[in-house]
Amino acid sequence: MISLQGVSKAYKLGDTIVPVLRGVSLEIAPGQFIAITGPSGSGKSTLMNILGLLESYDSGSYRFWGHDVSTMTDDQLAGLRNQRIGFVFQLFNLIPRLNALRNVEIPLMYAGVGTAERRHRAQIALQLVGLGERMDHTASQLSGGQQQRVAIARALVTDPEIIIADEPTGSLDSQTSHDIMALLQTLNQSGKTVILVTHEDEIAAYASRIIYLRDGEIRLDHQSTT
Repeated sequence: MISLQGVSKAYKLGDTIVPVLRGVSLEIAPGQFIAITGPSGSGKSTLMNILGLLESYDSGSYRFWGHDVSTMTDDQLAGLRNQRIGFVFQLFNLIPRLNALRNVEIPLMYAGVGTAERRHRAQIALQLVGLGERMDHTASQLSGGQQQRVAIARALVTDPEIIIADEPTGSLDSQTSHDIMALLQTLNQSGKTVILVTHEDEIAAYASRIIYLRDGEIRLDHQSTT
């Protein structure tokens, strides 16, 4: 599904070039549950952005289902992001004035899906994450865990192959964090590829494959045998 070979990335800060990724090579197969972890500044967020087609890289290669990402236009990349990748963020990124249903519909609006169809699909997504009774509630009327479930439903509504979750439990209490991770595990078991970015070992342990980054390099790539 995903193949990175020797991918490097650096940022320019004033007159200084700061390397962030140093020749990262990585293969991701369909249906895997991967946690990318490591200390602050290790490059995990940059790697996530590159995997999610949100950011370019300086050298190396990235093939998505065999297609060279570097040859794609901005419109083609946007199409892949909208149709084949669902994003879940730490701070939920919900629109406060909209209810849960309308928040979940947003990706389908961008995709040009008609009103009745997108409402139907948003309802199904919210039921899937256990919020079928809270569709009419705005973000301010929902707990943090419920808001994150809305965000996961929004990521699911386009039926993507890949879910990329960036510190999805970072602003949640311990019990709610485990509830969200159990939901991501269930989605993975249903066939979704899940790529999780976290700095917490306890959260990373939910994944079946853990990639540990340090100083922009993969120092450990461990796959559970269970």
